[in-house]
Amino acid sequence: MTSEVIIDVQPKEISIALLEDKSLVEYQQETRSASFSVGNIYVAKVKKLMPGLNACFVDVGAEREAFLHYLDLGSQFSSYEKYLKQVQSDRKKLYPISKANRLPDTKKDGSIATTLTVGQELMVQVVKEPINTKGPRLTCELSFAGRYIVLIPFNDKVSVSSKIKKSEERARLKQLMQSIKPKNFGIIVRTSAEGKRVAELDGELKILMKRWEDAITKVQKTTTRPQLVFEETSRAVALLRDLFNPTYDGIYINDADIYAQVKDYVGIIAPDKADIVKQYTGTVPIFDNFNVTKQIKSAFGKTVNYKRGAYLIIEHTEAMHVVDVNSGTRVKKENGQEANALETNLGAADELARQLRLRDMGGIIVVDFVDMNLAEDRQLLYERMCKNMQKDRARHNILPLSKFGLMQITRQRVRPAMDVNVEETCPTCFGKGKIKSSILFTEQLESKIDQLVNKIGVKRFTLHVHPYVAAYINQGFLSLKRRWQMKYGFGVNVVPSQKLAFLQYEFYDKNRQFIDMQEEIESK
Repeated sequence: MTSEVIIDVQPKEISIALLEDKSLVEYQQETRSASFSVGNIYVAKVKKLMPGLNACFVDVGAEREAFLHYLDLGSQFSSYEKYLKQVQSDRKKLYPISKANRLPDTKKDGSIATTLTVGQELMVQVVKEPINTKGPRLTCELSFAGRYIVLIPFNDKVSVSSKIKKSEERARLKQLMQSIKPKNFGIIVRTSAEGKRVAELDGELKILMKRWEDAITKVQKTTTRPQLVFEETSRAVALLRDLFNPTYDGIYINDADIYAQVKDYVGIIAPDKADIVKQYTGTVPIFDNFNVTKQIKSAFGKTVNYKRGAYLIIEHTEAMHVVDVNSGTRVKKENGQEANALETNLGAADELARQLRLRDMGGIIVVDFVDMNLAEDRQLLYERMCKNMQKDRARHNILPLSKFGLMQITRQRVRPAMDVNVEETCPTCFGKGKIKSSILFTEQLESKIDQLVNKIGVKRFTLHVHPYVAAYINQGFLSLKRRWQMKYGFGVNVVPSQKLAFLQYEFYDKNRQFIDMQEEIESK
């Protein structure tokens, strides 16, 4: 199986696609101005206590106050609270955590009202991003995640991932980490650490220790509250940290800065694989070049087609996702109804597992498969779904089909489900239903080019248009593009873009910055 990561960096957002055998299986999109990412650590103040919920609301600077439950304070909350006061009592010299005393564990049946007070300062970490009307979800059990290990302050335990099955390897890793971990720190050894040498694990431990020291130093030096003291690595690097596999065939990035960040990161965690990180410099948009745009258009939306006319209908409610499996036009009379139903359902299980990862669907998912009479067929479908979900990194639980033929799935949700709107408002009529004659479209483009070159003074730019329009503009020896270049200079460049509608166009300057040349009044 070939695996490739494609990173599309635009002025306002970053999109990351993971391809397995050229098929899109994971897609993440994040605005570059986004905040409150999972993993960020803040020093913030308690805003309001909610004794009925045994929780409180904390001001971390979000639009909505963040939620912190009593159980998320963690067993070592008392130790954190005391250490935070010691750090803030001296702004010049940092009190080392190795000298801090660990206090008795916090009671699990305690009350938020007797533990916290309004205005009290806490160090908190985001564990779930704002979703719909809910603010971020917080914890006081801080952790710093790396590729091989997770560092946990005020915790002396060393735990090894249950996915590492060999008892000898588990014992080796546990003994190794016990010997090198600092005092008052706990370690979780991740699955990817299996077989790694002590030098690699120690190197990452030092990096994570530096992140903790930088965060606590920021707490000591600053007085503004709320204050971001540790920001999770860039979205591209954070995704690669969890996804990275030495068997990757390539990581392609169309931005020099992000390319340098990813190259440095891969150089640290897998020096022999640093050369798989490549900067994409082609003129065609990077997602178009790797056939990602077309797959996004076909994979998102309410209806998803898969094998031989069968399709899924995916609906999202506030409480859950509901998926209906339909055989559609798929008919094989010689196999019989039961065999057709089984084949349709097995195909649906394959596509659904991909859709869960692709859309990052979380919470409760209820799937209505095509009815099957045989118990062995229902068991086969359940086993197929479990096998498909083994590739999913998110925690999940799958129940066998109920007597009504429904499968219930729960999947960890830490950020809003990816919802890409594949339906487009007409860019030429702006939803009014009337446009200028399409035969005049190229004349409209030329007037825009004339305005750019002769009035605004932009001599070098790229015009993105629908592939059919680009083919028309570029056809022939004395093409329309060649005539524009002879008239307005050779800085005029035309590129096909699959994301654009038929009569839509976009201009970009030589630095790939978008130039807004569209006016709604043109369509009237």
